Amino acid sequence: MKKKMIIFGSVLVVLIAALAVVVSLQNSEKAEGNPYNKDESELDQATIDQLDDPNYGNQILPDELSEQIESGDPVTVYFYSPTCVYCQNTTPYLVPLTEDMGVDMKKMNLEEFEPQMAKYGIEATPTVVHFENGEEQDRIVGQQPEEAFREFFETNVTGN
Repeated sequence: MKKKMIIFGSVLVVLIAALAVVVSLQNSEKAEGNPYNKDESELDQATIDQLDDPNYGNQILPDELSEQIESGDPVTVYFYSPTCVYCQNTTPYLVPLTEDMGVDMKKMNLEEFEPQMAKYGIEATPTVVHFENGEEQDRIVGQQPEEAFREFFETNVTGN
């Protein structure tokens, strides 16, 4: 009986180790060429899980955002976290809305770039901020109805 338990335990350990190797390889493959300019080992698992989701494309890195704001060119940024339930609920209708309206909304993953929360005064996610002439023009915070986002973009971005 003791011998069977040792064999069973050994097989279990081997299976768990094999599973860990497979998951690690999948994460490495998925994270290759990621838009965050980070190694797979530096990325949060929630970020890795979203890498193949087209709703989370159009990422902007902190230095790029700073440069864009300083240039005075208009930029609209969706600050979110892949672990935020409100972001997970909002993104599926927000991203298609921006595409339909022709809004080039950049995305900032605060799970990967947490210091940006303090820099831009982000107290909750999701938050959409529109910058123009080097300054914040307006923001909309939290999970809002689609119509509220439409009004925000019409007022601040598209001018309709």
